[in-house]
Amino acid sequence: MADNVTSLFRSTAAHSPSMAALSRESDGAGPVDFCIPCNPYFPTPAMFEEMASRLRDIITYYPSSADTITAELCSLLQLPPQCVAMGNGSTELITWIDHLLVRESLAVPVPTFGRWTDQPMETGKRVDMFPLQESSGFALDLAQYAEFIRARGTRVAVICNPNNPDGGFLHKHAVVQFMDAMADLDLVVIDESFLEFADAENEPSVVQEAMLRPNVIVLRSLGKNFGLHGIRFGYLVANPALAGRVRSMLPKWNLNSFAEHVVFMLKEHGAEYAQSLHQVRRDRMDMSGQLSSLPGLTVYPSQGNFLFVRLPVGAEGTVVRDRLLTEHRILVRECGNKIGSSSRFLRLVVRPQVDVRRLVTGLEQVLYGTSRRGAAVPEQATGTGYSSGTAAVDRLVSQTNGAGTRGLAQAAGAGMPLPAAVPAPAVGPGGGMPVPAAAGVPQPEPRSVPQEAPRPQPAPQPVPQPVPVPQPQPVPQQSPQPAAYPEPAPQPAPAAPPLAPAAAFAAPAPAPAQVPPATGPTPPGVPARGGLTAAQVRGTDGLSMAPATGWPGAQSWPDAAGMGQAAG
Repeated sequence: MADNVTSLFRSTAAHSPSMAALSRESDGAGPVDFCIPCNPYFPTPAMFEEMASRLRDIITYYPSSADTITAELCSLLQLPPQCVAMGNGSTELITWIDHLLVRESLAVPVPTFGRWTDQPMETGKRVDMFPLQESSGFALDLAQYAEFIRARGTRVAVICNPNNPDGGFLHKHAVVQFMDAMADLDLVVIDESFLEFADAENEPSVVQEAMLRPNVIVLRSLGKNFGLHGIRFGYLVANPALAGRVRSMLPKWNLNSFAEHVVFMLKEHGAEYAQSLHQVRRDRMDMSGQLSSLPGLTVYPSQGNFLFVRLPVGAEGTVVRDRLLTEHRILVRECGNKIGSSSRFLRLVVRPQVDVRRLVTGLEQVLYGTSRRGAAVPEQATGTGYSSGTAAVDRLVSQTNGAGTRGLAQAAGAGMPLPAAVPAPAVGPGGGMPVPAAAGVPQPEPRSVPQEAPRPQPAPQPVPQPVPVPQPQPVPQQSPQPAAYPEPAPQPAPAAPPLAPAAAFAAPAPAPAQVPPATGPTPPGVPARGGLTAAQVRGTDGLSMAPATGWPGAQSWPDAAGMGQAAG
């Protein structure tokens, strides 16, 4: 594959160039795709042949109306059509949810799917980002998330289950409890785009519960689990009033003929579809075990059709991505432009074993310079400023707000503690899910981290705002030099967060007195209720390019491609 294809990562506004763009820049054949989270086993070859035989009619004629296609899907899923709205991909539905139902602020755990942070930011809303902690395996503690929402006075809450990119899972009873605790919010969105791939619970979806509640929307994807991202179709489920409000804004023919053809094919291929999901789940366990055997590579437990991995010390994700693409024709998702992540993390889509063996061989050669496992992993260079996981969020906020994420919590007036790093047994975030690991691979002993005396933070620099904004006070923090940190040992997978005590999910508490009440929609670029816009959290004004969140100082790797691109 030509070396110039890596320039596509710097020239695209999306997180990765399209497969069509990559094919045009190469010899016409695309790479092995570990980037786009698609079901590799569905549709079946026979289904593709059937669609190919109907291609002329499919692309020549208008599809049926969206109501007709929606009614067929609802018949298949046994859902009332008045509670469903189908969209041209989940991003279309996210866009309309933002325009119609998000008035001033939205809370979402990060890292997550970028449209949940970027879409509200683009329309001038405040985005309250709850950082998932790398030290706890990126598990979402719903009790702490609820406390964060109350402290910030947020009006819309989003949960992705499983979460993208880490695959963290929440059990149904915990999600329903959270929905009821947030009953006074304008809206609660449960994004279940990857839930079909989960096997931690027999019936994990909350669609039935959502239809009975006045402020809950469940978002579902079809392209991901049906293996048809290019068709662009998805749907939401809510009570008739909410679903009807979104449905009334959608064009009559917002769904194309391919989407119609696939929906009407599904009732004849239910067995093949169920088998494809079963095979993806088996492949996920096998792939996790193979990747876990690579020295220095950390694999987080996942219930999606992808795995979130942390690269060894000294490995720059954009360089690993580019070398895998140019030298091995393998496309991976580098996560340096995801808020709450860094260039040390990759998201790798679950694929058949033959492709995984090719990926493992490529990683061995790129990371260690050999195909022999057990090769030495480069050590961290002295004085190199590494950022990993949610530390990047705190660093970026600190640059604009003076006190980082802890300062934001203090400024909100609630004293909300950040999720703490606690030892956890080796089970997944959903509970009962063992961490897949290669048999016989020794686990490293935990290592202590040397501490230094706290040093006072410099006085915060005020952020110019069109309206007066409360500024947080500087908070003394532990600030050891980067060189003083040895590489953290891979942590066992976290246990499922325990259900919150009754007090944590009690009746909604009033907003803190120092938070002024909303006076109407937030003007573009202006923080609502004294918070920060998503652009400010990124460390930009919303117009200029975002700074790199990777490791620009790594001495053992060449200059990374795409370090200056806008986050997406």
